[in-house]
Amino acid sequence: MNKALRNPLIYILFVLPAFILFLAFFIYPIYTAIDNSFTSWNGISKDVKYIGFDNYTKAFEDISFWKSVKNNLYFILFSCFIQVPVIIFFSLLIANVKKLKGLYKTAVFAPSIMSTAVIGILWGFIYNPDFGLMNEILGLFGVEPIYWLSEKKWAMISILITNAWQWTGFYIVMVLAAIISIPKELDEAAAIDGATGFQRARKITLPLIMPIISVVIMLSIAGAMKAADIVLVMTKGGPAGSTDVMATYMIRYAITSFQHGFGNTIAVLIFIFTILVTVAYQLLIARRNERIEY
Repeated sequence: MNKALRNPLIYILFVLPAFILFLAFFIYPIYTAIDNSFTSWNGISKDVKYIGFDNYTKAFEDISFWKSVKNNLYFILFSCFIQVPVIIFFSLLIANVKKLKGLYKTAVFAPSIMSTAVIGILWGFIYNPDFGLMNEILGLFGVEPIYWLSEKKWAMISILITNAWQWTGFYIVMVLAAIISIPKELDEAAAIDGATGFQRARKITLPLIMPIISVVIMLSIAGAMKAADIVLVMTKGGPAGSTDVMATYMIRYAITSFQHGFGNTIAVLIFIFTILVTVAYQLLIARRNERIEY
């Protein structure tokens, strides 16, 4: 057995299946997307005409494309500056609950396992201008009905809230796991020294869970860049393209308009933008929180 394990071919045989799958389902699709992005192919015909960087020029000159980029940035900013603080707050709250902690964790995690289509339809009823829960509550304070998904100034924020509601529980469970793994002795020692709950959370818990918070932020950024399903279900990019993101913009051209080459161009740009944002985050922020020892 030991002699067999010294043979490099044994290791190659174990790695080969995963490597083949990696090439087939990651490297090859990326290669074909990049190749097709330089064509005017409609996705159906056998004739493929290479047009150089025309598709990229078209994208950069299209105002609608930059609107979709801006909406992706809204997703990122909302996730980082609103959703993440909410995640940390509720994680700390649930971590300090003495009874029914499992029930609370299940309750917050439940939306994450639901289909996005179900989430979109559910919140569509909540946002309904005639009988929706949001307008019913606001009506108690004398506020006129708001057309949440039909007005440009409200549609994007409505989608951001819905998307956050769906995924906040998933990240809370991750942060909770990090909080629970902190040795209790640290918190008890601080309590004996007279530190309040807020001081213990700020000085002990938060610094020790910063690595997992960095992971949550990075996953939120990646999720924001590929967001599409919730937009398609709730507004289809409307009204007047005000909720379009890069992925829905890509779908419109690649599938609906049969401009497969241009659609692949947008896919490549999504990939590049995602890499740039995540690398920038890693270099500027995440590296500072890679190792926490206690």
